[in-house]
Formats: sequence, structure tokens, C-alpha cells
Amino acid sequence: VGDRVFVSHHVPCNKCRYCLSGHHTACETLHTTNFDPGGFSEYVRVPKINVERGVFILPDNVSFEEGTFIEPLGCVIRGQRIAQVKPGHTVLVLGSGPAGLLHIQLAKLKGAERVIATDINEYRLKAAKKFGADVVINAKEDVPTILQEVNENRPADRVIICTGALPAVHQAWQCVDRGGTILFFAVPPPDVKVTIPITDFWRNEITVTTSYGASPMDLAEALEIISAHKINVRDMITHRLSLEEAGLGFRIVAEAKECIKVIIEPHR
Repeated sequence: VGDRVFVSHHVPCNKCRYCLSGHHTACETLHTTNFDPGGFSEYVRVPKINVERGVFILPDNVSFEEGTFIEPLGCVIRGQRIAQVKPGHTVLVLGSGPAGLLHIQLAKLKGAERVIATDINEYRLKAAKKFGADVVINAKEDVPTILQEVNENRPADRVIICTGALPAVHQAWQCVDRGGTILFFAVPPPDVKVTIPITDFWRNEITVTTSYGASPMDLAEALEIISAHKINVRDMITHRLSLEEAGLGFRIVAEAKECIKVIIEPHR
């Protein structure tokens, strides 16, 4: 009693064929576990399995605010591991919202030689620059051409899609280098069909992959990185609201203007 903790809302069973092969976020248990009644309430009931497999004690040097980044950073860690982001890579991040900014910082931490970010929002492009992007490009411009101009006349080794906007998908197809990888960290709506230029990808050995959620291992790594202050998460918080203002928070996020991370303080 009294411990400061982070609790994962989704946890895997650690026993099924997906978990045993490292695909914890494909586990049906992870897809069906959750809090009761949900996260936006003064108190929540945490199922036994979540307590057993999804509770992490926050070190004294990690605030509750910083703790809100454990899950999103865990997802980013998983995505970049699947995409195999390595030292020396040029990484293009399409979309500079909260996830995109975490991808920028993690790619730099992992030794990427050049990180380039896009967005249609000038406020978020400035944020991308602030959080480590070497170059920012307005997504309304000719991204493939500008990318090559700032990247030694070649496309990117890794392209990470952090927006569900279909134009970003089309840009990704044109921005990945031969032998490169495109990671769908975010996807278009379910009713949107995406056409892959499969012949070009086949000839040039281009990989298209996805990542979803975070496993306990990813969350543990995220907590370690945040605790060591290797990534700046605190300055990503732009709004702090009370539980009564949760609706306002959703509107601020949906409008996506001058905001990055909006947090709710239940007992404010």
C-alpha cells in the first residue's frame, strides 16, 4: 500500500504460441484485458492478471506525469525493434504528434545518423526540431524530392508512418531506399484500402511491416529509459487538465493545433 505504480491496461498470457514466439501483442488475452470501468475515472478496478503481469513500481525520480509516457514509449520501442532501426540509418518519421516525437528521440538514442520529420502543422514541425529532428519538412511539400536533397541524394533507410492520413502512406512508398523498411506505426481507417507497389518492392527488397502495442518487456525498457532521462518526455506535455475537463482534452487532441501531450489529473 502506498507504492507509486504504472499499471498496463493490456497484458499478454505469456503462454500461447504468439507470446512464446515473441508476438505478445497478438495475444488474445492482451486484446481482451482492460481496466474497469476505464482510465478516465477517479478510481479503477484492476483485474488480477493485470496486477500480476502489468504492474511496474515507479522509481522515486520518475513523476506520475513522466509515467504517462511509459506505455506510448513502450509501443515506440517495440516498433523500432521490429523495424530494426540501427546506428547510421536515415530515419524518416511521417507525422510529428506525440508518437512521432518519441520516435524521433528514440531513433537518435539508437544512433540514427539522420532523422527527418514531417507534418502539416507548423507547431508540430517546430516541436520535431526541438526534440531532435535534424531536418523537418512540411508534408504538403514535395517530401520525396526534399528528402533526397537533404540526405545525400538517396531515400531513407527506415520510414515510420505515425499518422493515419493516406497521403503519408503514398509518401512512404516514394521515400524508402532499396533494402529499406516501412513501419506502419499508425494505419488509415479500416475502410480505407492501401495499394502497395509490389513489383518495385519485390525488385528492391523493401520490407513493409507493422507494430501494435507494447509487451511487458517493452514497458520495462521504456521505464528504464525514462528513469535514466535519456528521452525528454516532460517537455512534451502541453496541457494538464482535471477529470471534469476530459472532454475538453479530447477536443484539444482532435483539433491537433498547438498541443502535443494532454494529460488528465484525476484528483486535481
